[in-house]
Amino acid sequence: MREKRILPGVRITSDRCLILDEGPTVVLGDLHLGYERALEQEGMYLPRINTESIREALNDIISRYEPRRIVLLGDIKHDFKRAGFEEKREVRKIFTLLAEAAEVVAVKGNHDNYLQNIVADLGFLVVDYIDIMGYRLEHGHVDTGKRPVIIGHEHPSVRIPGTVGGGLKIQCFVHAEKDGVIVLPPFSPFASGNDLVLDKDCVMAQALKDSDYANARIYGVTDMGLLDLGTLSDVSDITI
Repeated sequence: MREKRILPGVRITSDRCLILDEGPTVVLGDLHLGYERALEQEGMYLPRINTESIREALNDIISRYEPRRIVLLGDIKHDFKRAGFEEKREVRKIFTLLAEAAEVVAVKGNHDNYLQNIVADLGFLVVDYIDIMGYRLEHGHVDTGKRPVIIGHEHPSVRIPGTVGGGLKIQCFVHAEKDGVIVLPPFSPFASGNDLVLDKDCVMAQALKDSDYANARIYGVTDMGLLDLGTLSDVSDITI
């Protein structure tokens, strides 16, 4: 399935975005623009495909869901430091693309130092959070304590071991409904994912850590669509 309604007015999709009915509003997080350039500075060289693949995916999302508002849920840029020319250009291209289709709300993530400087002259204001339909939308590196909350930051994934070694790693949405916490998978194709295990010390986002996340619903994002994998406790018992 391409999308699933998990709450009234809230859908998750295999396009790695969440849709709120008000607007509608597309919510996506962790683009990490400028990722390749940051790795090159460390001596690692990758094809420059992150921004282009994100651009193509965003065009598909705009066409498919026709949003009136798009919320970028933090870590829009990758490098913590002041952006170089190339990273600034990538960020500005994406903001310009989105602004041609919808209102753009940029939420600040922990990687987004200097983001306001990059987009200020384009008319954008970077905010710490936004409230829509009673949901607090924030990146997740800081927990404002408001619930229900929709966050990124965690880059959640699950690993399903194989019976003879190997296994399968699947990025996912996490929905801790009882605690009012929804976590989005990263939008960047380079984001490797943080494997969720039944050990709270391995969880980065405080809102997820404070929830009963062992019993949260896990929805895997695959080329075949969304996969309802049950709870994290259920996933821990699966082998392939």
